[in-house]
Amino acid sequence: QVQLVESGGGLVQPGGSLRRSCAASGFTFSMYAMIWYRQAPGKERELVAGIGSVSGVTNYADSVKGRFTISRDNAKNTVYLQMNSLKPDDTAVYYCYARRGGKDYWGQGTQVTVSS
Repeated sequence: QVQLVESGGGLVQPGGSLRRSCAASGFTFSMYAMIWYRQAPGKERELVAGIGSVSGVTNYADSVKGRFTISRDNAKNTVYLQMNSLKPDDTAVYYCYARRGGKDYWGQGTQVTVSS
């Protein structure tokens, strides 16, 4: 059974930090590209950050460059998103996503709220 279990969301003040985790099971994690998406109320889902399966090459949305860092630990089947200098505009439901060829899987999504 494929599972992507997310953790690390919650409420944080502007300027604060959060670390999201996404633990995978049921598929060969190391062979999948891993991506974080987010969706804010009334907006379309957008790509936040991605990391390649073999190369480990990363890419980021312009809005989070320099503030967010995506990483993966293939031994633990886990992908991380370190979010620093958070802004109210970062408030959204964040989703973990795994992709390889025609196969893809979504996490359940977790709310991140940046507010004072």
